[in-house]
Amino acid sequence: MGKSKRSKVRGGGGDDLIDSSDADSVGSSSTALSDLSISYATEHVNSQEFVLDKYIDALYEKRGSTREAALSQLADAFESFILHDLVENKYATLLSLFNNSIKKGSTKEACLASHAIGLLALTLGADSSSHEIMEESFAQLSRVLQTWPDASKMISALDCLAVVTFVGAADLAETELSLKAMWDVIHPKSGSNVGTIRKPKPPVLAAAISAWAFLLTTIGSWRINTDNWKEPITFLSTLLGAEDRAVRMASGEALALCFELNLLDVSFYEDGDVENGGTGGSRSKLFLDMQALKAKISSLASNLSMEAGGKGADKKNLTDQRDLFQRILDFVKYGECPQESVKISGKRDVLRVSSWSELIQLNFLRRFLGKGFLKHVQENGLLQDVFDIKTDTAETLSSIDKKIFRSGEEKGRALKLNKDRRLAQERKNAAMLNE
Repeated sequence: MGKSKRSKVRGGGGDDLIDSSDADSVGSSSTALSDLSISYATEHVNSQEFVLDKYIDALYEKRGSTREAALSQLADAFESFILHDLVENKYATLLSLFNNSIKKGSTKEACLASHAIGLLALTLGADSSSHEIMEESFAQLSRVLQTWPDASKMISALDCLAVVTFVGAADLAETELSLKAMWDVIHPKSGSNVGTIRKPKPPVLAAAISAWAFLLTTIGSWRINTDNWKEPITFLSTLLGAEDRAVRMASGEALALCFELNLLDVSFYEDGDVENGGTGGSRSKLFLDMQALKAKISSLASNLSMEAGGKGADKKNLTDQRDLFQRILDFVKYGECPQESVKISGKRDVLRVSSWSELIQLNFLRRFLGKGFLKHVQENGLLQDVFDIKTDTAETLSSIDKKIFRSGEEKGRALKLNKDRRLAQERKNAAMLNE
C-alpha cells in the first residue's frame, strides 16, 4: 500500500514531515489523541482524526525512534479509548504499517506493532475487518515464531496471534492453524521446520502455553479426535515439574481447561472412534491411558498446592502457585469451578467468571489490555459479549461522557422547546390574520 499524501512541516532549516525532534513532536501530538475526552466533550472529531493521521504519517518515517514513538502513543490511545469510529476506515493502512514494523523494525518496534495489531482487532470487534486482520497478520506472526528471534519479540507475536485469532477466526480450521503455530513453540520437535531441536526459554514457554490455552477456550463444542489431545496433554503434564514457576502455573491452567472441555474423557469420542475405524481394544487402551493421565495430574497438582518455600523463595509467587493448584485440585476431584469477580463501575456492575475458560480469558485480556481493561469492559461491545456483561448505560459513562449525555438531553429539550415556540407563534399569527 502506497504512502498517503502528506503535507510537509518546515522548521529549523529542514523540510521533513517531522523535524529533528521527531519523537518529541509525535509525543506532543499525543496530548490531543490521549486527551480524546476533551475532543469528545467539544465534538472536535476532525481534530481527533487529524492527530490519528499524524501518527500514521509518522509510521512512514525512516527514523526508527519516530515510528516507535508513534506506535507507543497509538497503543496507549487504543488502550485508553474506544476508537472504533476513528479507525474503521483506516484499519487497512494501519495494519499494513504495523506488519511492516514487525518485518523491518527493531525488536522494540516489532513488539509495539504486534501489540497494536491485537488492540486494533479488539477495537474493531468480531467482523470482517478483524478476520482480514487475522489473515493478513498470520504469515508475518508465524514467521516470527518459526525463526525464534529475541524472546520479547516472540512473546509479543504469541500474544498478538492469540488475540487476532480469538477475535477474527471464522471456523475451527483457522483456529487450529494458530494453535499449531503456538504448539510448535511449546513442543518444538513436533514442528515441520525445526532442524536442530531448540528449547524455548521459560518466559517464552509460559507465554506460549498461556496463548495456546486462551485460544483453546474458543473451541467450545467443536470436537477433535482424541488422538490429537493425548500428546499435548501428556506433554503439559510433564511441564508441571518444570523448574520455572510461571511455566508450571501456565501448564496447570491449560490442563484444568482440558479437564473442563472433557478432552480427557474418552466417552465423548466413542462414536467418532467407531466412525474412524477404531476398535473396542483401542478405545479401552485409550481410556486406561487417559485415566492414568488424570491420576498423574491430580497427584502433581496436590504436591504443587502444598509446595514448601525454600530459602530465598518468592513468597507471593509461591502463594499464587499454591492457590492455583488447590483450585485445580478442587475442580478435578470435586467439580468445584473457580470463582472470580471484578468491579466494573458503580455499586452493581461486576464482571463475574465461574469456569476455567472464562478465568483464562479474563486473565489474558486483562494482561493484554493493561490499564485499558476496565475501559474496554465498560464500552467495548466485543468484551461485553465475551463476558456477557449487561450494564446500565448511564452508570458506565465517564464524567466527561456524562456531561455529553446530559448536554445531548438538554439539546433535545431545547430543540423541542424551540419547535413548540415556533408552532405557538405560527398559531398566534394565524389567529391574528383570521381576526
